[in-house]
Amino acid sequence: MATPVAVDPLAPVPPLGPERPVVWPARLRRKLANGMEVVLVESHGIPKLTGELYFRSGNASAAATAPSLAALTATLVRTGTATRTNRQIEEDLRRIGADLGTSAGADTSAIGFNGLVEFAPQLLELVADLARNASFPAEEFDRERRHLLESVRIERTTPSFLASERMRRVLFGAHPYATIAPTEAQVEAYRLEQLVGYYRAYYRPLNALLIAVGDFSPPAMFEQIERVFGSWTAGDVASSPNPPLPELHGRHVHLVHLPEAVQAQVVLGNHAITRRNPGWLPLALTNSLFGGAFNSRLVMNIREQKGYTYSPHSGVQAFRQHGTFSVQAAVRNEVVAATLTEIFYELDRIRALPVGDDELADARNYLTGVFSLGLATQDGLASQLSTVYLHELPEDYLETYRQRIRSLTAQDVLAAARAHFDSANAQIVVVGDRSRIAEQAALFGDVTEYDAQGSKL
Repeated sequence: MATPVAVDPLAPVPPLGPERPVVWPARLRRKLANGMEVVLVESHGIPKLTGELYFRSGNASAAATAPSLAALTATLVRTGTATRTNRQIEEDLRRIGADLGTSAGADTSAIGFNGLVEFAPQLLELVADLARNASFPAEEFDRERRHLLESVRIERTTPSFLASERMRRVLFGAHPYATIAPTEAQVEAYRLEQLVGYYRAYYRPLNALLIAVGDFSPPAMFEQIERVFGSWTAGDVASSPNPPLPELHGRHVHLVHLPEAVQAQVVLGNHAITRRNPGWLPLALTNSLFGGAFNSRLVMNIREQKGYTYSPHSGVQAFRQHGTFSVQAAVRNEVVAATLTEIFYELDRIRALPVGDDELADARNYLTGVFSLGLATQDGLASQLSTVYLHELPEDYLETYRQRIRSLTAQDVLAAARAHFDSANAQIVVVGDRSRIAEQAALFGDVTEYDAQGSKL
């Protein structure tokens, strides 16, 4: 048995070693004749492939008439095709040792898949069948609608959901991004033909992007994809302009009353930018310094020093058309005002004074390190590639990311904070029992109150 090596707890921490270079695998980007975009990347570590077939339409495409229609449609796509029942789909996947799932967000719908590369033809055939020939069985629709209805009922009792929902409505107004979930009445009003209509309108090759990473030759894999998807008939995808965002002037408090809540959910937010904006990377670094990492200023203040909350954080979210900056914390009822005070203190501090060299270096190392870890697996690389192509970023975005993060300065951070951390016009959402938090909330601006269903009180 090896003798344990004694470690001196007072010994200085050794410096970080040099950052390892990233060896970028071969990448192939082409379009099929029907307009479907294909991006293929070699990854020979394991004999598998990981892929995602995206459609550039999501819940926002139908939010005005049927919120979450894209998500329910995606769920039903997985349950049957013209030639396969739900059970047959499961058997086909087990036979080739593969996994497959469907999903939808605000801007995209997707069919994700992974499996052994030797069964790539069968797996691609199944993905194409779901994308082209989903059958939408009535019994599966009824079952999934019941599940969604139950989820909606649970969400109406969840402070974090209610806070996020109210903030989205405040920031986006009449824009489709304002709606993140349906009401019970809307779910009950769903009809199967709505899902079929959405599927036929948006699951089209001109709207599709297939990304695959795996143990294959990209030209040979492209030939397989062309054989499977090449006969898919092209068709235009409808689009319509969206209304402008509301102009928000001054701080305002939006209080969602949740009777007998034992704690409060606090969210601050304002409009921000998309990933295509040249200011995105400075904003991402600034967010990491402020509240996007475990050693950030926000965490050190209201978690480590004050003990107000366990997991505060800030984030920047980029949709296709717009972006947001937000700060979130679940806190004890009695420290709502104190928490908001410290959040605004940190916001104003990072807007007023340049960060120090050591703090800046730590944040840059954190972002580049997380980025590098995200490339270590097929899933991670596929996810990074999806960011590039769904947001229409430069072709060398990933290759130059670490260099561009390392080149950012304290002045870049200061400029990003002043441009995008809009402290003076921040919107505040507090979810909790109004009898215990209303007076504290009123210290930060005029208050509008709502119930858990979203109606004004």
